[in-house]
Amino acid sequence: MDSFFLYSAVILTAIIVVPAYRVMKGPTVFDRLVGTNAIATKTIVLICLIGYVFGRIDMFIDITLAYAILGFIGSLTIAKYFSSEKVDVRFDD
Repeated sequence: MDSFFLYSAVILTAIIVVPAYRVMKGPTVFDRLVGTNAIATKTIVLICLIGYVFGRIDMFIDITLAYAILGFIGSLTIAKYFSSEKVDVRFDD
């Protein structure tokens, strides 16, 4: 059973490469933001699988919750930054 979770973790690591390409070559900032959110979600699942393989799922769940909260706050911050109106300040002489 442990080998199943270990193989799942390896496959999940390989799947993380797909959104990583979108983060590197994304045409817009929003594509990159979606790519980083996809990587964060897959990383959370990967950390839980690693915790199960090592037999310390309780400790790794705490780590994934903190990682998920930081990712969510970061996404909100970036979205707020890009949705805010730009103020054009001109100084007339």
